[in-house]
Amino acid sequence: MATKEPSRSLLWPAVLVGIGMAGSLDEIVLHQLLRWHHFYDRGSQAAGLIADGIFHLGSTAALGIGLVLLVQRWRPGPGPLRQAVAGILVGAGGFNLYDGIIQHKLLGLHQVRAGAPNNLPYDLVFIAIAAVVLLAGLLLLRVAGSPTAAPGRTVRNRGSG
Repeated sequence: MATKEPSRSLLWPAVLVGIGMAGSLDEIVLHQLLRWHHFYDRGSQAAGLIADGIFHLGSTAALGIGLVLLVQRWRPGPGPLRQAVAGILVGAGGFNLYDGIIQHKLLGLHQVRAGAPNNLPYDLVFIAIAAVVLLAGLLLLRVAGSPTAAPGRTVRNRGSG
């Protein structure tokens, strides 16, 4: 029975959902609605749009695969919601922390707001929000513990008993 537990874990599917959500929100809000940057800002606008499309396909795939795995592994019982929310926060925060530090600063693929006279305030806010989301997920994961060790309540179980 202990050997089957990791395959039923909601953590990694939820992390994938978090990565997909963060990537999709970044694409929709920062790339499309605000038009602050493209995934790749060092080339032509056409290159930026193509890179955005590829990035959006990847984030949508991560979101879709994560959701399918999450639904397949979901089991009624103690604590699945807390573990799933923790994984989503870890995935979203971790992805944005990676994006802000590695892609924005180290690789220089794009800035939070391309063309801004000073990117430091945008970078600090972006990275700070990512760190807070990641830490919230890690704290919730610690509270949630393992799926079998942390009993929780579900709506289905409230009426019985």
